[in-house]
Amino acid sequence: MKIRKNDIFLYGRKMLFQMLEILYPRRCAVCDEIEVTGKGICPLCKDKVHVAGEPACKKCGKPLVDERKEFCTDCGKKHHVYTQGKAVFVYEGGIRNSMYRFKYGNKREYAEFYANAALEKYGVWLNKIKAEVLIPIPMYSRKKRLRGYNQAEVFARELGRKAGILVDEHLVRRVRNTIPQKELNESQRHRNLKNAFQLTADIVEYKRVVLVDDIYTTGSTMDEVSKVLKASGVENIYYICISIGEGY
Repeated sequence: MKIRKNDIFLYGRKMLFQMLEILYPRRCAVCDEIEVTGKGICPLCKDKVHVAGEPACKKCGKPLVDERKEFCTDCGKKHHVYTQGKAVFVYEGGIRNSMYRFKYGNKREYAEFYANAALEKYGVWLNKIKAEVLIPIPMYSRKKRLRGYNQAEVFARELGRKAGILVDEHLVRRVRNTIPQKELNESQRHRNLKNAFQLTADIVEYKRVVLVDDIYTTGSTMDEVSKVLKASGVENIYYICISIGEGY
């Protein structure tokens, strides 16, 4: 029987992946212990994460306690520039720790677990809104060099690959090194982000875009990026993020 070069290549690649699995076993995205189910989360940690479900704010997607409400406290008080947003997990407990390691501990492999969960929960929604492109919220260039990566880009690339949606990491850039939003009140957030984002293209051909980030708080960042995109002619701006706070 004749052995083809392609068969040798595929066999070699399979063996390489098996060796890597032995040397660097997959870790649970919540507890970071060795995970053998292939699902990205170990059985003991399934109860440690809270998926953002209904009832939820019809604008930003924050879970609500009162099912009679349509909007969370934030969205009920102010106008958002974006069209609608979705989140996968509530930012608490195991996910809070997971997000910290993903963002600051170089645990980029967690993105596969996040993307699988996002696609399972919002794959139909992404098709319904006819998303043309995923646009990760950019980091300031110097900060990205120091960290080595932008966690929003890592998540967007994995989600785009699994969903079959184009990812444009270069359309929007952050031109000012802003203060972390969590340290500011509402009015300070707006001043902090004013003129912080610019487009790298004179003409934007997209009409339906999805912004991608790791954590959603008040929506100030999403609104500022949305303003820039709206001014360029983008008609509908959605977002999807890994985690979000509760809206009450």
